[in-house]
Amino acid sequence: MGTRRIMPGARDISRLPEGADSDEWKGFLTMRNRSGLTWFVMLVVLALVAAACGGDGDDGAVVNIFGAPTGIEATGMQQVIDDEINSVKDYTATYEGSDSFEEQIKIRVEGGNPPDIAFYPQPGSVVEQAEAGNIVALEDLGYSRADLEATFGTYLLSLGEVDGKYYGLPTNVNLKSTVWYPEPAFTDAGYVPPTTWDELVALSDKMVADGNTPWCIGTGSDANTGWPATDWMEDIMLRTAGSDAYDRWVTNDLKFSSPEVTRAAELLGDIAFADGYVLGGSENIPDIDFRDAPDPMFQDPPACYMHRQASFITTFFDAADGRTLEPLVDYNVFAFPDIDPGVKGALGGGSMGAVFNDTEEVRDFLKAYTEADVQCAQGAIEGVGRISPNLGVGADCYSNTILATMAGSINDALNTGGFRFDASDLMPSSVGSGTFWTAMNDYMRGGPDALAQALADVDASWPSGG
Repeated sequence: MGTRRIMPGARDISRLPEGADSDEWKGFLTMRNRSGLTWFVMLVVLALVAAACGGDGDDGAVVNIFGAPTGIEATGMQQVIDDEINSVKDYTATYEGSDSFEEQIKIRVEGGNPPDIAFYPQPGSVVEQAEAGNIVALEDLGYSRADLEATFGTYLLSLGEVDGKYYGLPTNVNLKSTVWYPEPAFTDAGYVPPTTWDELVALSDKMVADGNTPWCIGTGSDANTGWPATDWMEDIMLRTAGSDAYDRWVTNDLKFSSPEVTRAAELLGDIAFADGYVLGGSENIPDIDFRDAPDPMFQDPPACYMHRQASFITTFFDAADGRTLEPLVDYNVFAFPDIDPGVKGALGGGSMGAVFNDTEEVRDFLKAYTEADVQCAQGAIEGVGRISPNLGVGADCYSNTILATMAGSINDALNTGGFRFDASDLMPSSVGSGTFWTAMNDYMRGGPDALAQALADVDASWPSGG
């Protein structure tokens, strides 16, 4: 347990230790101006009060959690932790979020000041920390592999597996194969959600012909700028090269300069570089913060009509008039469309808890945090699109129909083997959260002529032996 404070108020008679006679103690305390015994008496009082309070858990231990979510999502996470865990435990768990998590967690670990638990969005980083001996295996924390697999399935756990042990505890998942649009403007304009890539391009062309801008795209993210463009690439890779090639790409068996990856990038370019397709133009895509990118959809009339982003983006939806936007009323969503016949997949992401400090409180917190009741409470946070990786969390836990449907889609994809985690998050961090992001920024700013060099740069950056 943590260090306990000596309670203040030693002169407060109501706080005197059990069995002490108040008149007698008052007499002793008035001696402070009469005798050199004053400080001795005060020390005795403090010692007795501390002894009387020794078992009350005052201040207790603290469990520190560090992760990427900030703003309303971070506030909601802490509220659930306070309500469901801190209120019934003799420790206090505190969550801290950072918009530059990937950069800051490296600084903290390398500086010898890691959090107790880190919620990593990148399983590849969990593997790196495990291989470096910095984090504790789930089995060594007392988890049963069979129980873990029954709770989360094998795919997500396998992403953080090293030498036959699991190191990443799934704490959150999201669905990335989604395109959002504004209601009722989209429907009133006669636009219909496409189911194929050709239909998506045709719809974009129709919007341009109507004098509208089809797409809002922004990949700015502080020190992490570029990652939303990698998500586009990954969705396209799954629907063109297929899941086997996708897995080979993650491990560098399939190079960035390969025909498969090059084609995926070129299809992204067909959207990003087409005349009139993107609000602000492609060269400004890296300068538009991903959190702000969808907001023009909710102007009157909309400044754009489609935005591809993961299920969590609703956390950042803002109406021009300050209203709280409602699902199915103000916005709706369709699945990222198929591209090549018979090639399907569901792209997602999420976070994994990695333990740097093995304590009784840390073990207890992680167990409580990933149980169905606490995960269900997180799904119900209004305005926050958190989906649980716990297979026991039902559709009725989620705050709206869209989120519940997405949660069901993730579970179905996990059960059928069709789910793939964000590729950049699985790659070595120097690539996945480094050169891959940078290459996408170079491509967006430089246009089609910049592609070959950008992909070659990523290949050249891959760690030796990887």
